[in-house]
Amino acid sequence: MRALVYHGVGQKSWDEVPDPVIRDDTDAIVGIDAVTICGTDLHILKGDVPEVTPGRVLGHEAVGTVEAVGTAVRGVTPGDRVLVSCISPCGACAFCREGRYGQCQGGGGWVLGHTVDGVQAEYARVPFADMSLHRIPEALPADSAVLLTDILPTSFEVGVLAGGVRPGDTVVVVGAGPIGLAAVQASRLFTPAHVIVVDPVTSRLDAAKRLGADVVVANTGGDDEVVTLVDDLTGGLGADVVMEAVGLPGSFELCTRLVRPGGHVANIGVHGAPATLHLESLWIKDVTITTGLVDTSSTPRLLGLVERHQLDPSPIVTQTYGLTDMMQAYDVFANAADTGALKVLMTR
Repeated sequence: MRALVYHGVGQKSWDEVPDPVIRDDTDAIVGIDAVTICGTDLHILKGDVPEVTPGRVLGHEAVGTVEAVGTAVRGVTPGDRVLVSCISPCGACAFCREGRYGQCQGGGGWVLGHTVDGVQAEYARVPFADMSLHRIPEALPADSAVLLTDILPTSFEVGVLAGGVRPGDTVVVVGAGPIGLAAVQASRLFTPAHVIVVDPVTSRLDAAKRLGADVVVANTGGDDEVVTLVDDLTGGLGADVVMEAVGLPGSFELCTRLVRPGGHVANIGVHGAPATLHLESLWIKDVTITTGLVDTSSTPRLLGLVERHQLDPSPIVTQTYGLTDMMQAYDVFANAADTGALKVLMTR
């Protein structure tokens, strides 16, 4: 089969690799029907995730068809259409028993495209299949289903739930990439008073408006104008919840300037460099800062919302390619400022 293989910092190729095989009785082999590229994949290529070693097949967001299962798998059978969760929980360790699947200590967690071969391929081995795979109806479009593998649960759990968004809150999302846009949609489930989105790219701010942001601001003139806008909307108090959806030191520091006393900064972005924590101004404000990896415990709930047409993430997908056009899709996604790409989908 062919797959997107990481060969070291800045190096990748669409290679011929061995077909995956079942190694453990809890594994499944999935034929990949649709797959996306995550911002985390770009972080890997930049060297921000050193645990990923050369030779690794990348990717952790896919929809496919079960081809084979191990002897211990009970939840899916060959022929089932499934979404492949970005988190593969063992289901038995102390963290999994608490529903904190992202922190799995039993050999799972975020493993696909990280510590084991991922799903940007024609076929993939999925460990802990009963916990990692979710059956989906044939009628559910791939461009919606694939967004349930990572970005919707990530924005919902690490952003909205961890940030404690409540009705009437002022919410600021810094970064209007796919995760930030999903955070806009997920925030709207809790009827906030305002959802403000900050990003330097006009096309992404336009997408944020379409997905539910009522105020957008291009921070091309510096952070002070963003702080002024949020202050004006909140009577000088600041935002109740601020979500960092970029993964850069400057965006994190902006978030800490925008939050009100007693408010919450929910860091969603993947950081590859240190950020300054300005305790000289934060220590007195009773601010809560959260970080975390998604657990995907919310996936069944979000899947239900999408199936009932109460949530439609499909507009986040802006380009579709064939699976064999993986290298071109990477170029388009990596140059989003020029191409206007949000989420790029590859289908078989």
